[in-house]
Amino acid sequence: MTTQQQAIFSFSAIALALSSSVAAQQNESANSKNGDQFEKIIVTGVPQKTTVMASSVSVSNISLDEIAISTPRSTAEAFRILPGIRSEATGGEGNANIAVRGLPVASGGAKFLQLQEDGLPVLQFGDIAFGNADIFMRLDNTVQSIESIRGGSASTLASDAPGGIINFISKTGESESGSISTTFGLDYDEYRTDFEYGGDLSDSMRFHVGGFLRQGEGPRDTGYTSNKGGQIKANITKEFKTGFIRVYYKHLDDKSVGYLPMPMHSDGSSLAGFDALSDTPHSAYFINTLSLGKNNEKRIGDMRDGMNPSVDSIGFVANFDLGNDWNIENRFKKSSVSGQFLSPFPAEVADRQSIATSIGGDNAILTYANGPSAGNTFNGDLAMRIHTFDVSMNDFGSIMNDLKLSKSLNENTTLTLGYFASSQSIDMSWLWNSYLMEVKGDNAALLNVVAEDGTSFSDNGLYAYGTPYWGNCCQRNYDVEYETRAPYLALSTRFDNVSIDASVRRDSGDATGTYAGAVTSTVDMNGDGIISKPEEAVAGIDNSHASIVNYDWSYNSYSLGANYQVTADQALFARLSKGGRANADRLLFGKVNADGSVSAQDAVDEVKQYELGIKQRFDSFKIFATAFFATTQEQNFEATSQRFFDREYEAKGLELEATYFIDSFDFRGNVTWTDATINKDALSPELEGNTPRRQADMIYSLMGRYNFAQGAVGVNLIGSTAAYAQDNNDLKFDGYTQVNAFASYDLSENLNLSLNVNNLFNTVGITEAEEGSIPGNDIIRARTLNGRTTSLTLKYSF
Repeated sequence: MTTQQQAIFSFSAIALALSSSVAAQQNESANSKNGDQFEKIIVTGVPQKTTVMASSVSVSNISLDEIAISTPRSTAEAFRILPGIRSEATGGEGNANIAVRGLPVASGGAKFLQLQEDGLPVLQFGDIAFGNADIFMRLDNTVQSIESIRGGSASTLASDAPGGIINFISKTGESESGSISTTFGLDYDEYRTDFEYGGDLSDSMRFHVGGFLRQGEGPRDTGYTSNKGGQIKANITKEFKTGFIRVYYKHLDDKSVGYLPMPMHSDGSSLAGFDALSDTPHSAYFINTLSLGKNNEKRIGDMRDGMNPSVDSIGFVANFDLGNDWNIENRFKKSSVSGQFLSPFPAEVADRQSIATSIGGDNAILTYANGPSAGNTFNGDLAMRIHTFDVSMNDFGSIMNDLKLSKSLNENTTLTLGYFASSQSIDMSWLWNSYLMEVKGDNAALLNVVAEDGTSFSDNGLYAYGTPYWGNCCQRNYDVEYETRAPYLALSTRFDNVSIDASVRRDSGDATGTYAGAVTSTVDMNGDGIISKPEEAVAGIDNSHASIVNYDWSYNSYSLGANYQVTADQALFARLSKGGRANADRLLFGKVNADGSVSAQDAVDEVKQYELGIKQRFDSFKIFATAFFATTQEQNFEATSQRFFDREYEAKGLELEATYFIDSFDFRGNVTWTDATINKDALSPELEGNTPRRQADMIYSLMGRYNFAQGAVGVNLIGSTAAYAQDNNDLKFDGYTQVNAFASYDLSENLNLSLNVNNLFNTVGITEAEEGSIPGNDIIRARTLNGRTTSLTLKYSF
């Protein structure tokens, strides 16, 4: 741990100690001004609405104002202020690796954690390869709050979410108000406008509508407008004497750059000509990529599409009191989802001659394929072998319905019977190619390979249609439908100061469809009548030999918790849970038998968790502490390393969340300590006993704000202690602390100006790397925090 981090933790410990001794002396004005976090009503992952204080789960509710203090530049960055959540938010607007309480992320996405919008999943599976759930959601001013539950009854109140749930809760027009805001990047190219408005349509009907539009290059230098698009959301609520119906709609069409690992030294320092904090392999000289499509038709991919989700969702929520102590709630959503994922991935960074020789033979050379030096010999020291992660998300559509029927048996006891059903399509095509590129930021050029006899082994920087360096692994087509059905039962009761809740769930489902791999053939791709070297072996989809998918799965989940209200200001809780996660597309191409079946142990991964917690509040200080222990199974596949995983993990730790108000100051922070271990590895037993990759001992978020008559200033510290790059526990990343700062000032009653600085001190913080050991040339491929970005927002509220 660095001296800076030690100082931060020492300061935090002192602050908590002082605040607990002083808190009892503070008056209640701070609570009335800021609200009591423990008395907030929670709705996520629990059978019945309840307060934080009365619940036996670890849950947090973060408002949009609190999120703004952390100055997030993407949706995934906003998750970093949630306790227990490790959000590796270095991939851009989406494609983040998100873990909870030491549960593993062996490949990518959010496998054991479900992302929701208004109580239903964004996608049924949060770790679809190149279709991670966070790609299809955006944080804007239509969001009222973000609610998260870690562990607990998430196992039984949602399918495939044993680790927890993060839920975006939308505004519904309960008060007539709105806002328009415009954000400018001061030291990076960003222009964004957010709008939202809601209110009453009549005495019994209200609405809310809003969204955003944006465009710009983004925080790294891509050489073109790489973020462009927006979102609109709307809902209408009709109130009746015994309940309400709410209809809602969402349209998202947003192109955003996807940052993949990039070259840097093993300590995170920059290579000559390539700044790890601000550069990227994206380039104005690398826009289009020609390949064969899903049906082996010629198609052109556009790098400027980046991560381009196209989502149209319509749904409703109905909640009614049926009389005789019966209540019914139904949530329904139908989503049409498609899009693109296209970004350059450095498959190899090496000296120019070794790369030239590997493709064109001895004495081959590299020449510039484009750019100002086109045609000239390339004499740079390093070159990159680039694979285009070119994925067409043809159909990720879904239909979901969650029905709950509740009966109050008496004043203190409620029984809930529910049934969840979903249908999730995963229809996507991997259409990858191979290029050569110079190692340079700010618009790198592509490179050609020329043999000693003058033969060209590449066309305009493309040396292969497909990925022969990886054995042509990655020309693929998936077309599979996943059906999930889950009845569940929950009972909650109260005896004096003790609340007990128990729930069970039975998940079952089936997967049907086909998948097809690569086949190579000779194709005149550019239509010039000449077969070039790359055109001699063009990778396409082997549709005539598609394999079938035809398997089912089932698993049982349970959760039992108790909360003891010691006093009005102190509560203790304990919980035991077991949940599961059905594996989806990552089983294909390796785990599916010839008849389409999958073994039971491969189809489902189970998680067992134990929790013990305390909630304590004083007048101005509140703390929520949870000790946890979990065991996890995991089957997975990682595209970048072409590896399968078959493991068991163990994680134990402590999660702390605290808030403190004193006069015009307010503080909020969380620290999570985790000790995680690979207990068993069926494929690589030499890794047993090691720490899972990227799992830090401690992650934290600390926020402080000073409020004055016409505005506020604040700072947010987000950080991590050291972590291993890979499971072999050789290469280790240094810990880091990212400092974000903001200031806001009311120009008038309704007009506000705010300044936000993300990564104020240009901290290098590596979140992932492809290498597990330091290579001979000391160059790794990794993702790190973006450098400092400063924005100005003008917001008018009405």
